[in-house]
Amino acid sequence: MTRVYFYFNVVNKQQTIAEMVNAGITKRREITISLESQEAANQLGEFLWHATDSCFLPNVAVNHEMALLTPVHLHWRDAPLHQDDMLINLNSTEPLFYSRFRHLIELVGTDEADKAAARIRFKFYRDRGYEIKTTDDAQQKNQ
Repeated sequence: MTRVYFYFNVVNKQQTIAEMVNAGITKRREITISLESQEAANQLGEFLWHATDSCFLPNVAVNHEMALLTPVHLHWRDAPLHQDDMLINLNSTEPLFYSRFRHLIELVGTDEADKAAARIRFKFYRDRGYEIKTTDDAQQKNQ
């Protein structure tokens, strides 16, 4: 069964994703990041390539010819999926394919619209019997 994680109070989603991707690559995880559009995927992909001074975070669009050789895939609607390890959802709704993944990560920002959409996703997963682990991202980073 998919393990569901909600990170609340995420101030900078791109930076948090970069941290998660860096940790995931270190642990040899395969990561799919689901976004609303190809444009959003392109923007995040560019950010990840330059996110840290000490390393780069290799990523490609899921339909790229190097997708099978790259640990991080950027996904948007109707694009193919190549792995089922970890999914980071950046959409306002739950992805239809979430249950094929071992781990699902939901990031929730600090604005009310993002929180409201996250409450609906949280209820969706809970109503289907998923145990959900929650983390206050802002509090965790202040420790």
